[in-house]
Amino acid sequence: MKATYKIYLLSAVMATMAGQLTAQDMNSSYFLDGYSYRHDMNPAYGNEYNYSAIPIIGNLNVHARGSMGVGDIFFKNPDYGIKPGAKRTTTFMHPGISADEALSGLDEDRNTLILNVDIPIASVGFGAWDGYNTIELRERTHVGVSVPYEFFEFAKNIANKNYSFEGLNAKGWSYLELGFGHSRQLFDNLRVGAKVKFLIGVAYADISMNDVRANLQGDHWVVEGKARAEVNLKGAYFQEKTEEYKSRPGTNYNKVDKVKVDGGGLNGFGLGFDIGGIYEFKDCSVDWLDGLKASLSLTDIGFVTYTNKIVAESSGKPFTFDGFTNIAVKDASATAADKTFNTQKDELSDKLKDFANLEKTNETGNNTNGLGATLRFGLEYPLPVYDKLKFGFLYSHRYGGEYFHWNEGRLSANYAPWKWVDGGINLAFSSFSTEMGWALNFHPRGCNVFIGMDYMLGKTAKSMIPKDSNVCFNFGVNITWNGKKDKRQLKTLNF
Repeated sequence: MKATYKIYLLSAVMATMAGQLTAQDMNSSYFLDGYSYRHDMNPAYGNEYNYSAIPIIGNLNVHARGSMGVGDIFFKNPDYGIKPGAKRTTTFMHPGISADEALSGLDEDRNTLILNVDIPIASVGFGAWDGYNTIELRERTHVGVSVPYEFFEFAKNIANKNYSFEGLNAKGWSYLELGFGHSRQLFDNLRVGAKVKFLIGVAYADISMNDVRANLQGDHWVVEGKARAEVNLKGAYFQEKTEEYKSRPGTNYNKVDKVKVDGGGLNGFGLGFDIGGIYEFKDCSVDWLDGLKASLSLTDIGFVTYTNKIVAESSGKPFTFDGFTNIAVKDASATAADKTFNTQKDELSDKLKDFANLEKTNETGNNTNGLGATLRFGLEYPLPVYDKLKFGFLYSHRYGGEYFHWNEGRLSANYAPWKWVDGGINLAFSSFSTEMGWALNFHPRGCNVFIGMDYMLGKTAKSMIPKDSNVCFNFGVNITWNGKKDKRQLKTLNF
């Protein structure tokens, strides 16, 4: 079964193709005037300076989010220090960990983990053509894993009821993005912007368990459903291996043993768009509304079509388990209704192979995948008696299909004590958790340096892996210089 598990985890492995876990946006910096990359969250934003990113570290971040973390799977081993050789940590399946404790941190609907990989290769922003313009080249990878609660419950605390594992899925896709953006002041109080993105596919994988369920029928369990693995990667193919059934000598079966790549390269094309706008209330009949800014954007509208598809599927044969019965001491004394434990174990193992092993198919073709758009709505209000302090609210919604969508509301207080530095703290309420965030942004003449976190780093394992899956760390260094300015910017920054 080891090879089968490797195939099921292929989507998660794709996250390492770009070298590290990173993400494209830091919502904590949405209201910071001197932050170079606000245009990635709303293309209507511009800068009062030109900038050029230092490759890789121009906008580097580590970002993961979800309702399922390392701390929900691994626990302190109750046998550690008591039984010789016991390790410090163990999984939730340890018999010394109660079902209530093991399942307490899991969402009773779906448990997800979402990773976004975004490596900036080159990024330039400059004022020209009566507005602000950006050119970006970056590599992007997205990975999502969804596990239903009943999957964990069945594994840990099996009861006399039927289980459905609908939503057991892992998906990943990677592509190169070349984007061109332009923003300008349309009217005195309205600024708009848009980006067009040319996309080149790299890889796509979708590992799904279709209609998998475990039903108690009388005195035995029947597990039904099919596993399917779709991979789009140039030069990739499934390598099969022939093995013999343990309980049926002379009878063989085929199984997918490895995913191999011969060559590799670009693997499809796509197109994407960002649109956005910012409206500032001015000369209102209600005095306190003056200075309020409302912003709205929709980013990553588009698709990528991946070519070179290969497919592997399980047989779909039901798996039946009715326990071990009529166990004989030796094979020699066994009758048709009286078998040794090892014989029954081999038979059970062969049934499980028939149910779960993947076999390659002749199916080919393309896969078209949406980018996963993000909607953002923001309100920003400067304190009337002290305009260095302003407050903001940002609502974000990610369209991620049935299993990988999420919502977030973020309240922030942002402070700019001097013209060359600003920062803020915020509180976020999301589909996954409630978290604190912060950001600091330095933009003196000649450079822009920023650092921040959308989610504070909580408890970590001994290896410094966060136990909570909601993690974000953002850091960037960019070269800036004054050039041809958009004289109608919403706000002028002096350097």
